Amino acid sequence: MASTKLLLLLFLASLSLSLTPSLSSLSTNYYQKACPQFNEIIQETITNKQITSPTTAAATLRLFFHDCILTGCDGSVLISSTPFNKAERDADINLSLPGDGFDVIVRAKTALELACPNVVSCADILAVATRDLVTMVGGPYYNVVLGRKDSLFSKASYVEGNLPRPTMPLSQIINIFESRGFSIQEMVALSGAHTIGFSHCKEFATGIYNFSKTSQSDPTYNPRFSDALRKACSDFPKNPTLSVFNDIMTPNKFDNMYFQNLPKGLGLLASDRAMYSDPRTRFYADLYAKDQNAFFEAFGKAMEKLSVYGAKFGKNGEIRRRCDAFNNS
Repeated sequence: MASTKLLLLLFLASLSLSLTPSLSSLSTNYYQKACPQFNEIIQETITNKQITSPTTAAATLRLFFHDCILTGCDGSVLISSTPFNKAERDADINLSLPGDGFDVIVRAKTALELACPNVVSCADILAVATRDLVTMVGGPYYNVVLGRKDSLFSKASYVEGNLPRPTMPLSQIINIFESRGFSIQEMVALSGAHTIGFSHCKEFATGIYNFSKTSQSDPTYNPRFSDALRKACSDFPKNPTLSVFNDIMTPNKFDNMYFQNLPKGLGLLASDRAMYSDPRTRFYADLYAKDQNAFFEAFGKAMEKLSVYGAKFGKNGEIRRRCDAFNNS
């Protein structure tokens, strides 16, 4: 495990040394000549998918985050495991990634390969599909520059301890973000993504069952909310697929209700409630609860920054023929 973490640290260090000069090759109109139908195909694909599966926006946003925050926005989370390699998507924390996110990227890639073979990377598809789906459900529009290549590796062994978990102490989550160059404010803004989507009961079960000798639930929960959560998860762990919306007020709308819920004890995950209780993050949580425009502006800027983190260029990547497999596999 120690050697794996050392390899990851060295890899991330090499990214920071080589990232900045290559970013100049990215642009918002990168596919204007090589694939003029790019935006139209993305829009048609995500619209059809979101209409038939309303959880697609949240699923794709989560997929994007899990891809980018680990080793960069390079589509490595899309790779399927083989008998010779256990890929990122089969790491324990990624097993709960909703299928709608993977499916919409595959659909878009299939359509783009028909229109513009071997031109558009899966990493770029994921970045733009995420932005457009967030906008579709009420979130802010932000710029996404294009021209990334797809990664040449994907390893489950890199994941543990390097992706935020809802049960982690807030200090550990802050360290994960800061080690990648993201401020506490940017971390809080990105956490606002929990305004859409859902979490499985196993991710918050320790907070609602036998929390302590004196309390069944974590006292930072609103008591009525924790009672409702126990009812919603009454068949857990027998049924591990049980889940609850992250934002019980407006679960399918991207807004600032996630932050408004926190002072009321309606934060679903321990990491959510920590955003309000910890003095390092509370100022921003309060700000975004009171001012949706401030949240949208901060979220958009943080997503622009995240979308180029660890981007691959030249011989460090490839344009995959299919998003779930390397070209040489």
